[in-house]
Amino acid sequence: MTRVKVIGAGSIGNHLSHASRRLGWEVDICDLDRQALERTRSEIYPGRYGAWDAGIGLYHTDEVPRGGYDYIFIGTPPDSHMALALEALQEEPRAILVEKPLCTPSLEGAAEFHALARERGVAAFCGYDHAISQGIAAAVSPPSLTALGEAITLDVEFREHWAGIFKAHPWLDGPESTYLGYWRRGGGSAGEHSHAINLWQRLALALGKGRVTAVSATMEYVRDGAAEFDRMCLLNLTTETGFTGRVVQDVVTRPSRKWARIQGTDGFVEWQYAYRPGEEAMFVGDSNGVVDEKIFTKSRADDFVEELRHLDAAVANGAALQSPIAVERALETMLVIAAAHRSAQSGATVRIDYGAGYVEQALS
Repeated sequence: MTRVKVIGAGSIGNHLSHASRRLGWEVDICDLDRQALERTRSEIYPGRYGAWDAGIGLYHTDEVPRGGYDYIFIGTPPDSHMALALEALQEEPRAILVEKPLCTPSLEGAAEFHALARERGVAAFCGYDHAISQGIAAAVSPPSLTALGEAITLDVEFREHWAGIFKAHPWLDGPESTYLGYWRRGGGSAGEHSHAINLWQRLALALGKGRVTAVSATMEYVRDGAAEFDRMCLLNLTTETGFTGRVVQDVVTRPSRKWARIQGTDGFVEWQYAYRPGEEAMFVGDSNGVVDEKIFTKSRADDFVEELRHLDAAVANGAALQSPIAVERALETMLVIAAAHRSAQSGATVRIDYGAGYVEQALS
């Protein structure tokens, strides 16, 4: 029986726990806050999934068992991720999954975690679940990419007012009361909606265009009480092959728009999350319009089941390094986020040197 420890009893911790139970796994949730554990048992889990699952163990962090878990999932705020991930490595699970963004824009602890996970043979992943969705798999399939001709440019947008996030976390008073309101802690639009950056990188690699090496960013920073965050993050990206495109992330758009488009010489491929309620869509078209469409029926809860099923298969097949949600891909996303903040604040294009490693010194 697969045994899972979920660190963090918030929204993501509940999603990961529910997905694990749907896969038939044993689950223990732990949290520093006993009120959060009670809220999971009495409010979040039954409110989302119909009833509390008495088979899930609930533990304060000081009391949860150590060792014996196949997988450890970290669903806490990003400024705690690396310390918890390094601690989780000591338990020697088969794999660790860290929720996105992987860490803060300072990149503190990221290189150490990566090196130690490789040294100890623990597979490491990050929760960019859209990168392995059915719709994206269809978008990068050979028929779709062949219809494009030669890719010319790529645009990805994750534009969503964060009212939806606070609706899912009703115990929070607003941005100031959580990491979301502090870009240095991994919040703001660059961190919270970094699915878009990660997805841009995923698609660029699938197109054979390489990794992002130059970032030119414009951000709108907002102060709200003690909070300081970017509510708009606009990026122009260039890869090591000279391929260019754009990413837009914000926390102001209503209704939300989660969308990607690859434009080629012969046609286009377009992806849209929440195309209609409960649907993800992928379209292939030419200059006359859409010629093929695929609709995938799913719920947000289903996304996490897909993610964990993918993780489990990657570990079983020894293919973690090839996974689109491998920690290496998330580290590349973090380099882009760090470069974006530096570019926005300096007014200059920032370049990424992957040879320098996953540290601030990789940016110039």
